[in-house]
Amino acid sequence: MLFISYPKCSTCQKAKKWLDENNKEYTERHIVEDRPSYDELKKWYQKSGLPLKKFFNTSGLLYKEMNLKDKLPAMSEEEQLKLLATNGMLVKRPLIVSEDAVLVGFREAEWKEKL
Repeated sequence: MLFISYPKCSTCQKAKKWLDENNKEYTERHIVEDRPSYDELKKWYQKSGLPLKKFFNTSGLLYKEMNLKDKLPAMSEEEQLKLLATNGMLVKRPLIVSEDAVLVGFREAEWKEKL
């Protein structure tokens, strides 16, 4: 399974600790140095069953600076995916991609259930 994170993010650190404590095997990927591509994001979004907005880091500085809260509703799905692919800091983290699931953000109960 793929664990996409930003090492300085406290939620990502908690998620990594949880993965380690629960003996989950994963490959870690730095979301900024190796940001997700448009094709990856599209595939993960479709697999997740979540609204596309859930993939945006809505509490991030970049999201706020770009005034995306007001811009996203007017953008097409494709435009939103292309925007997400431009900068890893726009993507909500951590992100887990396994054969069975795509999990966005760290909610321990959900991770227990799905991993």
